Amino acid sequence: MLLSAELSNLFVVCLGLGVVFVGLISLILICQVMGTICTSFIRVKRPEVQAPAPALAPKAPAPAPEIKNRQEFVAAVAAAIAEDLGTDVSRIRIHSIKKL
Repeated sequence: MLLSAELSNLFVVCLGLGVVFVGLISLILICQVMGTICTSFIRVKRPEVQAPAPALAPKAPAPAPEIKNRQEFVAAVAAAIAEDLGTDVSRIRIHSIKKL
């Protein structure tokens, strides 16, 4: 009696794994068939060759607004960098700040 219970459990496990893998393989095949069907209906239009646009003179960048309290701004930036690096603010030296 014990042997038949083990065989039925083993049969159920194998049947479950078989169903899962057969289902996954069938999903892969369905996706591939649908992909080929969809690509056969889509016609890719090739872009027409256009004459290059005339080169425009580059515009000068707008002047950056001046920071009123520059020392406070530098201190805040140094504190943020020190916090991110996990170090002391006195160990950070900022040589320049540029707007990106």
